[in-house]
Amino acid sequence: MADLSIQNLTKYYGDRLILDHISFDIQPGEKVALLGANGTGKTTLLRILTGRLPHDDGSFSIGAGRTVGIIDQMPIVEAGATVDDVLRLAFRESDDIARQMIELEAEMARDAHNAGLLKRYGALGQRLEALGGYNHDFEIDKVANGLEIPASQRTQPFALLSGGEQTRVNLARIILQKTDILLLDEPTNHLDMGAVAWLGEYLDGYRGTVLTISHDRWFLDRCCTRIIELHDHKVDFYAGSYSFYAEERPRRMEQQQAQHENELAELKRLEATARKMHEHGTEHLAKRAASIDKRIARMKVTDRPRPEKRMSLTFGDPNYETEEVLKVRDITKSYENRKILQNVSFNVRNRERIALLGDNGAGKTTLLRILLGEETADAGTIRKGVGLRPAYLPQQVHFANEQRNLIDTLIYDKNWTMQQSRNRLGAFQFTGEDQLKLVKSLSGGEKSRLRLCELLYEPLNMLILDEPTNHLDILAREWLEQAIEGFTGTLLFVSHDRYFVERFATRVLYLRDGGLIDFQGSYEAFLNYMERGGPLPAPQDAPPPPKRAVPTLDDVPRPPEKKKRTGGAKPLQKQLSTLEREIAQLETQSADLEQRMIDAASDSGKLLELMAEKETCDDTLAAKLDEWEAVSLALDELENGS
Repeated sequence: MADLSIQNLTKYYGDRLILDHISFDIQPGEKVALLGANGTGKTTLLRILTGRLPHDDGSFSIGAGRTVGIIDQMPIVEAGATVDDVLRLAFRESDDIARQMIELEAEMARDAHNAGLLKRYGALGQRLEALGGYNHDFEIDKVANGLEIPASQRTQPFALLSGGEQTRVNLARIILQKTDILLLDEPTNHLDMGAVAWLGEYLDGYRGTVLTISHDRWFLDRCCTRIIELHDHKVDFYAGSYSFYAEERPRRMEQQQAQHENELAELKRLEATARKMHEHGTEHLAKRAASIDKRIARMKVTDRPRPEKRMSLTFGDPNYETEEVLKVRDITKSYENRKILQNVSFNVRNRERIALLGDNGAGKTTLLRILLGEETADAGTIRKGVGLRPAYLPQQVHFANEQRNLIDTLIYDKNWTMQQSRNRLGAFQFTGEDQLKLVKSLSGGEKSRLRLCELLYEPLNMLILDEPTNHLDILAREWLEQAIEGFTGTLLFVSHDRYFVERFATRVLYLRDGGLIDFQGSYEAFLNYMERGGPLPAPQDAPPPPKRAVPTLDDVPRPPEKKKRTGGAKPLQKQLSTLEREIAQLETQSADLEQRMIDAASDSGKLLELMAEKETCDDTLAAKLDEWEAVSLALDELENGS
């Protein structure tokens, strides 16, 4: 029997159709993701399934005896109840059974020969064992640590937490409760990357049934094995993870387009044939034409699929050649005697794509605001490259006058002509009537897209992003990423979206305990490095090391003896720039060879040839990286007067 069964479910909001006779079953143990653009009815469907919203037609059922956990249905707690009290609500049944068993023990002491009491006691004991026994402290600690609910927060009143913090605590509670079915609406919101990874791993091993709405593509790949997509008031089904869905969906659209064209061509052919037969006028041909007319009347042409909107834009100042765009030294910042950043130092080079990562509260946004001059550091210096023109896309985008429509906003804010405004809005997928919408009516993702439209037509050369994909649906994330992909300048961003980080980051700056780990490479390589026991930053209360305030990956021990260079730093800087260009070319060549190897998978001779060529390329790349490291070290020593 299905855990969830939906039959011909229909829902209207007023006269607006949301769900049109949708039907599907979810079997016990399935992990299903509910996808679709914002406004297609995902949350509406979940609210119907939880009984919090009526439906207009059809029916749904939940498996008999199955318990349901709902992430956004907050528990009713007594005034002053702490976070720990809320977490322990998960064991309310266990606590009740334990209390009953204590009462029975007292009764059995007075009436030792009562078989009925003994039988009840045994049944309660079996049920308690099935629920996990008496001691739940270990389970609470494991889940709270996994979802990064700190011990200090667990003693705080639940009512004083922010909405995001309450949602995280409630997620921990329903996980501890071990319900049969989990209904999760954006469970990764308010979680950092470590907690998202823990939750994905937990749900992957969870024996119950999961129906989740999420825009976190890495999370969906980690724990979901089936996709149900809502669009045009209907549902489509994909028997695989998000990655399967991402490949299969465009394939199906191509197939639908081909079917539409073939059926349309056949319809036109039959119509032309019938018309000629009617024109000929013979009785025999008239009968055949009538037969064809009936066939035409019965024909249904498959709908033409709506094409996916794509961006292919290139932005940024291609003439900006300054190699070092930022030099950050010994940045320190405290709030109320709590040191957030301590002696943080790093350089940013032109056209790098850097992910600034760390746990919630590690100081990522604080550091961005200091780099932008919106906040003042307690100590330290920031030196910007000559001609640097940075732009900032914050988590929450606001416009000076949100009563204007999109065209007027660009005319007033950017002094563009109406035609320029229309063209540039169109490039960012604001077309037709969308351009006449008021800014205040836009979603968060649309506002981010509009701000990017403003920013990326300026000759800027550095883009700073703070959680750019927060609260965006998958389509909006893809549009945003397509725009960013076309940016040719330097990219520095904070994100908890692992899919986004893995797509863009070629370097990781990781904030922890006030210090910084500087890793040159992809996010996956960074994770592997940390698993092998990467270096820890200096503790907050420790004095800074004599040369560098924080450890970095490119720290190399100084040779015992080295001849002093002559000629100053300029030759080294020139050599370093040349090496960086050669490395970039070799990396592109290596990636191109890898793609050619994939394309030649069925041709063993060609594949062996490409493998040998790639090995030579990678060896050359490794040698160039070693050379770059040595020159970089020599330049640092020269600049520091070593």
